[in-house]
Amino acid sequence: MNRILASLPFLLLAACEKQQPEAVLAPVASAPADTDWPITRGGPHLQGRVHASASQQPVIEWTYDLGHPAVAEAAIAEGVIVIGDVMGNIHCIDLETRERRWLLETGDTIEAAPAISGGRVFVGSGDEQFHALDLKTGDKIWTIKGDEKFSSAPNIVAATDGSGEWLLVNGYDGITRCLRPADGSEVWTYPTNDFINGTPAVIDGRYVAFGGCDMVIHILDLSNGKLVNKIACESQITSSVATSGTTIYCGNYANQVIAADANAEKPIWIYEDKNFQFSSSPAIDEKHVYIGSRDKSLHAIDRTTGKRAWMFKTGGRIDSSPLAFDDAIVFASYDGRLYATDPADGRELWRLDLGEDLTASPVYAYGRIVIGGGDGTLFVLK
Repeated sequence: MNRILASLPFLLLAACEKQQPEAVLAPVASAPADTDWPITRGGPHLQGRVHASASQQPVIEWTYDLGHPAVAEAAIAEGVIVIGDVMGNIHCIDLETRERRWLLETGDTIEAAPAISGGRVFVGSGDEQFHALDLKTGDKIWTIKGDEKFSSAPNIVAATDGSGEWLLVNGYDGITRCLRPADGSEVWTYPTNDFINGTPAVIDGRYVAFGGCDMVIHILDLSNGKLVNKIACESQITSSVATSGTTIYCGNYANQVIAADANAEKPIWIYEDKNFQFSSSPAIDEKHVYIGSRDKSLHAIDRTTGKRAWMFKTGGRIDSSPLAFDDAIVFASYDGRLYATDPADGRELWRLDLGEDLTASPVYAYGRIVIGGGDGTLFVLK
């Protein structure tokens, strides 16, 4: 199974000039301390920001045997954890009883987090299908089929027409879909010229931003899916972006981290380091951008200047995406350890050896950090 897990990050590869703006730091949204984690990265801006303390050493409260490695982030809401594994199984686990509620088998690997809303689970699979499932039973409510796998997590956003919620879903077929959660019908679609791996992020409730293997950051009008702007990059963007105000942050395969304004043609700043890709999605707080690299380090970058604030070295590559707590940055490494560092200077606060390769990203809900491991263990840390 570890061979399967080790190979997955590399599948992502198979995969008149305006004045450059200054960086303006918008307030960072945050997930409350004791609440659900229903969508990837904790909210529609995909910031990975948590308004809670994580400075104390956690302990393993309980574990669950998934049976197969997990590379996908979990979703937690309405009393359950929902997570996929590399063999295409979707597990729903009761938080109170710690027992399985249901298991659904799909045709291929679950590479990305599900989303939970309105008593439903929304999840894509490597078998080219995207499903809406009943949260209580796991029964399929509707399914759409793409021309390639669905390797990115869905985002759930407020519909601009006041009708409730919309689903934003990127496919490896290069299509961004805006769907109605009730029946999967399309509000709009937007085609690109190459694979898309990352989840679409929202900007000010008006725009959608994401990067792709076409080396472009796309900014769309949320109401109709029309292109608003494109920002060219030097390499593929294989993970989700994060947004704050109109600023977009992302890493790419040219070993760069980029900050770009949604209304500009060129980046605000570009951070570069060594010859290792940034496959992690960034987390942001009021001062820094935090992102993992295949150089085995977590990088903290000043949001205003784009200069390095600090760097923390681990024993393995960091494809997992970090969480920015009030007093700690929590992240996982392929060396099997979960780390917490001081946001100000990168000083280590604690580490916890879980004994399994960690490619999946940690999530936080109800005072607990939850992460899936490379040997198939789901860890719930209190």
